[in-house]
Amino acid sequence: MTGGESAVGRTAGAGPLLLGVRHHGPGSARAVRAALEEARPRVVLIEGPPEADALIPLAADEEMRPPVALLAHAVDEPGRSAFWPLADFSPEWVAIRWALEHDVPARFIDLPATHTLAWGTQEDEAGAEGESPLDDETADNEGDSDPCPGPADLRIDPLGVLAETAGYDDPERWWEDVVEHRGVGKGDALAPFTVLEEAMGALRETYGSGGHDRDLVREAYMRIQMRAAQREFEDGVAVVCGAWHVPALRRKTTVAADKALLKGLPKVKTDLTWVPWTHRRLSRISGYGAGIDSPGWYGHLFSAPDRPVERWMTKVAGLLRAEDRLVSSAHVIEAVRLAETLAAMRGRPLPGLSETTDAVRAVMCEGSDVPLALVRDRLIVGDVLGEVPATAPAVPLQRDLARLQRRLRLKPEALERELELDLRKETDAARSRLLHRLRLLGVAWGEPAASRGSTGTFRETWRLRWEPELSVRVAEAGVWGTTVLSAATAKAEADAVAAQGLAAVTALAERCLLAELPDALPTVMRILADRAALDSDVGQLAQALPALVRSLRYGDVRGTDTGALGEVAAGLAERVFVGLPPACAALDADGAEEMRRHVDAVHGAVGLLGDAPAAGQGHLRARWQSVLRVLCGRDTVPGVIRGRAVRLLLDDGELAQDEAARLMGLVLSPGTPPADAAAWIEGFVGGGSGGGMLLVHDERLLGLVDAWLTGVPAEAFTDVLPLLRRTFSAYEPGVRRTLGELVRRGPGAGSSAAGTGSGIPGFAAELDTVRADAVLPVVRLLLGLEEGEEHIGNDLVGVTG
Repeated sequence: MTGGESAVGRTAGAGPLLLGVRHHGPGSARAVRAALEEARPRVVLIEGPPEADALIPLAADEEMRPPVALLAHAVDEPGRSAFWPLADFSPEWVAIRWALEHDVPARFIDLPATHTLAWGTQEDEAGAEGESPLDDETADNEGDSDPCPGPADLRIDPLGVLAETAGYDDPERWWEDVVEHRGVGKGDALAPFTVLEEAMGALRETYGSGGHDRDLVREAYMRIQMRAAQREFEDGVAVVCGAWHVPALRRKTTVAADKALLKGLPKVKTDLTWVPWTHRRLSRISGYGAGIDSPGWYGHLFSAPDRPVERWMTKVAGLLRAEDRLVSSAHVIEAVRLAETLAAMRGRPLPGLSETTDAVRAVMCEGSDVPLALVRDRLIVGDVLGEVPATAPAVPLQRDLARLQRRLRLKPEALERELELDLRKETDAARSRLLHRLRLLGVAWGEPAASRGSTGTFRETWRLRWEPELSVRVAEAGVWGTTVLSAATAKAEADAVAAQGLAAVTALAERCLLAELPDALPTVMRILADRAALDSDVGQLAQALPALVRSLRYGDVRGTDTGALGEVAAGLAERVFVGLPPACAALDADGAEEMRRHVDAVHGAVGLLGDAPAAGQGHLRARWQSVLRVLCGRDTVPGVIRGRAVRLLLDDGELAQDEAARLMGLVLSPGTPPADAAAWIEGFVGGGSGGGMLLVHDERLLGLVDAWLTGVPAEAFTDVLPLLRRTFSAYEPGVRRTLGELVRRGPGAGSSAAGTGSGIPGFAAELDTVRADAVLPVVRLLLGLEEGEEHIGNDLVGVTG
């Protein structure tokens, strides 16, 4: 492509000025501005949904900052949507801005969104991901067959074909050489469009529609719009569209033929607005079909007034310095020289992205791809998030969300960040409610994360990142209400009615408390009580109880009335107590392990309920301990459950160490099958419950395990080995090392912790109660307890659990 005859000197009747572009191409954007300045058209027609014509004036608003996108969604089905993204280096955006600056009408002429969305089947969306950047970003290419099919009626990439013809193996590099590095000289403003039209014409003669069959319908509609503009403005018409469409728009057809292609198109009622977009979503790595590999690089090329390579290297150096890498001005100078040398060696007119990247890797990153990955992510792609003015049309829910974001100072950002919340503070509590309500509505702006340094219920950590698709989710959630609160309330009530199992309802009740939805709780609690009364599956009941008890804890921090929830939780616990012993009989290994997890969960839940008992709950702890005694004494209960019941009673101080040792001795006697004994051991000291430390500090138990293990017959040892390995491999490395030392020395060789003297260095034979009592005032102060309050240990677990 060396240039062609300029079309500047157009004569009357020559037809509209067709400016074929690459979407999101800074070279095309510069050429479009130069061509419009040269031709001075009376109207500018732009590829895009015509329903958005009323939104074009907003592009001149001071608060409008690209990248942005036109969002079209079906009114009755907001999840069905389409985007038309525009960056500041997009030719269409440049054309819109030029028209607004020169008081020239600008109109969109692509197929209306009312048809595009009605056409949007799953198959169509899969096809749209393969769009060429010379084609439309969101067009769905399915429809009438091509009347002039080529020899290969497959979807083609025009850039790829042209690059291969020119001897390039990389379409991006070819485009940079022939367009991005090519200046627009005086008197040559239209030459790039002329030669690009010739190239596209040759491709369409060879490939027909290239598999883009739906384009035939879109192009018919665009020709109709062009004719209407010509009747109104005669030869003062300029059209900015994908270069692939130019030959079809130039082709002479009859009005009847074009209207025939449009006859019978499906329709759906649509709404359109502007929404923020991101550079990351313009890139191909996000799956966006008509995207570009390097939006950050292209944005730099478009905005740099001069010396783009030097300015780019300076940006890279600034980023790396911010990450504490040693990058000096000498590195910048050397990187620029290397990039220019590489471009000369490769026969390129100017250094492109590949040359600058290679130079950055060699000079600033010392050959490492690790810092280079940061450059790619932050600069080459980038996390720029656009902004739209508050006057842009939006669903009421979106307006309420924007109001809450401003009030709570939670600005949407494309770059992921962590947000630490202290729920004792009013603003942080309000932020937490908003994020929980949005999650309930399916707007996953924030994801909960583990808090660092504190596990109390008054602290939350969120990982925030705003993606453009969330605008669709907000529009979709608008069917539930006009405000975030009302929409979340209605959605919670609907989810409660549709919930399939008891666990789903209890989880929903927990989310309602987190989101503080008092109007939804009565409905959720009524359904929860009904499901709990009808559900006879002990496993389901045991799975639901912990979520209810966790929800009760939120009342203290969030000021929520959880009285009804406590009553349901107490009733659920009673049903678990009654049904658990029979449910534990005659279980296989997998069923026993699952039930063991349920026992652990119920034990933790009962402990929390007993810490702050409501009316009728004071006896729950004693009832649960009775259930555990039943479980540990029944031979029909699997060993893993019996062992865990003994361990839980021992931890609660309801079982003496001598009695625990006696029960272990009975189980590990020669009359017990080795597999059953190994299962009991796993239940007693396994499952990550601190069993390793128990064996470290009570050498009698360790001696029993050691004596049993050494007495297991050889033929049975291979059967119990996997179970034992799973049990002991869960211990901390230090615990395993200490146990190994004790076994090597021989359990009982030194005095146990319960005997005279200490078998472990640093540990006394008995607890020093005087020293232990000395820390109680400090613990009470930390927990905010009054003198003489009971259950200090349990309160500590409740606060930090």
